[in-house]
Parts: sequence; C-alpha cells; structure tokens
Amino acid sequence: MAISTELHTPADERRRELATFLRSRRERISPEQVGLPAVGRRRTPGLRREEVAGLAAVGVTWYTWLEQGRDIQVSAQVLDAVARALLLDRNERSHLFTLAGAEDPTPVAECPTVSGSIRAMVDQLDPFPAVVISSRFDILAYNRAYTWLAGDLDTIPEEDRNIMWMIFTDTPFARNLADLAAARAGVVARFRTSMADHAAEPAWKALVGRLRKASPDFEEAWQRHEVSGMVNGFKQFVLPGTGLLRFEYTNLWLGPRSGTRLIGYVPQDQHTRDSLRQLAGPA
Repeated sequence: MAISTELHTPADERRRELATFLRSRRERISPEQVGLPAVGRRRTPGLRREEVAGLAAVGVTWYTWLEQGRDIQVSAQVLDAVARALLLDRNERSHLFTLAGAEDPTPVAECPTVSGSIRAMVDQLDPFPAVVISSRFDILAYNRAYTWLAGDLDTIPEEDRNIMWMIFTDTPFARNLADLAAARAGVVARFRTSMADHAAEPAWKALVGRLRKASPDFEEAWQRHEVSGMVNGFKQFVLPGTGLLRFEYTNLWLGPRSGTRLIGYVPQDQHTRDSLRQLAGPA
C-alpha cells in the first residue's frame, strides 16, 4: 500500500478549514432568507455557489476557488462582502477573517466592562492579589490585595490606570517591582504582540504616544521591536516594611485569547503567605 508523503502546512490547514466553514454557512441559508426565488429542485441544501457569488458581487470562479481551499489572495473588502452575503454574525465574521489571514476593517470592539460575577470572583481571591486587565493592559477590576502591590488605584486617574503606564512612570507599582528592568522588557514585548490586532486603533496609538514622551526607557524598549506571547510566570515585589514577596501569576482568559484576562497571584513561599495574612489584618 502506498503511503502518502504529502506535508500540510498551517496555511494549508487554515484554507481547508475556511473551505469547510464557508460551505457549512452557505448550506444553512435558504434562498428566501436573502430575497432569492426558490425556483426548481435543488440537489443540495441552502444556496448555490453562484448565488453566493452574485450576492457578494464577486466572480463565481473566484468564490468556487475560495470554497475549495485554493491558495488565492483574498482582500478584506471581498471577505466583508462574503460575510454579508452569508449573513454571518459577529463571531462568525471574526472567524472568517482569521481563517483567511486578513485583518477585519470593522472588528468587534472589546467591551471594557467586567460582569458582577467576575468582580465577585476577584474579591473572593483576597488575600491573594488579583486583577482583570484588557488586551490594552487597562486595569478593569482588582481586589484589595492587589493594591498592596500596585498602590491605591482609586487615587489614580482612570486614563493612567494601565499596566504599561504604571510600570514606566513613577508609581508604587514600579517602585515595588523587585526586577523592574526585566518586567519592563517583558511587558513591552507582550504589549507589542497584543497591539498587532489593534495597530490602527486611536486609543492604542495614543497610549504608545504618551509612553514614548513620558519614558525614555519605554522608547528604547519600543524601538527594539521585540515580541512575546502572553505567558504565566513568576514576579517578585519588595514592599516597604514587609520585604520580598514572591508570586506565581496565572492568566485566566475571560474571552478571546487576545482580550480581557484575569491575573491571579499565588504566594510561592511561607514568608509571602504570612505577609499577606498580616497585611489583611484580623479575620
């Protein structure tokens, strides 16, 4: 028996998934849903390929190749038209652009809100520090224990309540970090990776502009163009009157992986556990 030696790249797999996804969305739509007459007997459910091509105002051959998973160039404008023709919802549209390897010109904006249940979870983690941050590293929620590390966040203007800003300016958070230089390098690399999906958004560009003006250290790190994925790891803080606190931190994603996440800090030694209890005060 012959054994296939064909190798499939990640791009090949994406195109195959794209083909399957488009076909499944096409087959679920009836002609009546898009204002077409249901004329004649249909061998397959849903719309025909030529009907989708007509609704999207693209060539039938081109759409057929797209649904067959062929290696062709796909513009954002054409994908937008296909998404509308197939009546895709917001999540389906995002999935379409991801599979096609294209940037959505009208992406779903991340909602900077935190539900009551998430806030309750963050509070229940006390006396372990916990914080919820957005993809842009804005602080959205935190518990009392986190303020022992970052300072009284209620006194900080909302536009400055951002991990990037707090680590590159003179704040308790920056002063308390045991290895500030390493923390700065790591957070800039992760922020640049996160920004790849938001490079054209004014709020992101404004934050980078503020940081470049406020911090020569940020400007130097930004110009290195280093990137890094979001990872779990270890972080140390030195608190006045308390000493060195050692934590393992874990990212818990609350939505799409590039979006909002909860970060919990777990003490790594007995001194850190005892210090948290002392900071918490009487039970």
